[in-house]
Amino acid sequence: MAGGWILGIESTAHTLSFGLVDADGSPKPSSSDTLRPTEGGIHPREAADHHVEISAQLLENLLKNNGLIPSEISAVSYSQGPGMGACLRTGAAAARSLSTHLGVPLIGVNHCVAHIEIGREQCGCDDPVLLYVSGGNTQVIARLDGRYRVLGETLDIGIGNMLDKFARNHGIPFPGGPVIEKRALEWLKQNPNPSLKGLELPYAVHGMDLAFSGLMSAANKLVSEGKPFEAVCWSLQEHAFAACVEVAERALAHTGKTQILLGGGVACNQRLRDMSSIMCNERGAESFCPPRMYCIDNGTMIARLGWLELKHGRKTSLVDSGIDQEMRTDQTPVVWP
Repeated sequence: MAGGWILGIESTAHTLSFGLVDADGSPKPSSSDTLRPTEGGIHPREAADHHVEISAQLLENLLKNNGLIPSEISAVSYSQGPGMGACLRTGAAAARSLSTHLGVPLIGVNHCVAHIEIGREQCGCDDPVLLYVSGGNTQVIARLDGRYRVLGETLDIGIGNMLDKFARNHGIPFPGGPVIEKRALEWLKQNPNPSLKGLELPYAVHGMDLAFSGLMSAANKLVSEGKPFEAVCWSLQEHAFAACVEVAERALAHTGKTQILLGGGVACNQRLRDMSSIMCNERGAESFCPPRMYCIDNGTMIARLGWLELKHGRKTSLVDSGIDQEMRTDQTPVVWP
């Protein structure tokens, strides 16, 4: 195990990413590639084929960029779940092969927990409520009694999935979220004091949970009725993000915590970041968000969690290395500070 570098492999969905942390757990930029279909959504088999085709080049690039050779890798971690089965199996197979070939430990990690830990590392926050907003997941999470507990979550689809589907319905290919953000900003430039009158959408909060499919259907209806597409993009963001921040604020009140940490790909959206900051400022709390390169799926966060797990004595045997598409955030024991 000379060298002390931990390799992380992220393959839960559309992105294959290899990342590294050094012996002290300090992260290095990932080497990543994302499948971007010209039409339709992400097909698991096509994404898995993409991962197989690009994997050798990405690993070679990562090692070259960091001046490393394979023998300097001391452990291999990988996303064991949740995610698309075909994609997860591709990453797990690569991790098993590398671990066996190099004779180093294998660590299967929880993708959702990895988002939390890279955020904590990057932002220096201690005990936050996590607002986890991604394509496949929307959860409000807090640590209690050695687990990350889910206090609220989506009852139907993830917020990122909702934004992508809405965009796709109007001819915008994956990923649609960044385009919606751009169109919303264009509307704001033309309408610096916008009103939601005539652009109202359903209330997405259900206690501590959320539901987004009704928002998407209502937004599609507004466009079909002739409302400007840019205006509907703005309204959709305002309603969806306000719902997320409202539930996150309730979690702060419930837990007594004073920090919000944003994570997941949708946390790249500046409007969501601003809404969280405004809410926290109004209640004397702090809002944190890692750099965008660590909000999207990345191998470095998998390496970071692998480093934490290995440091506290956990390894994954080959017999236990199977993937779990339905892995829950609160399944993973949290034994580190």
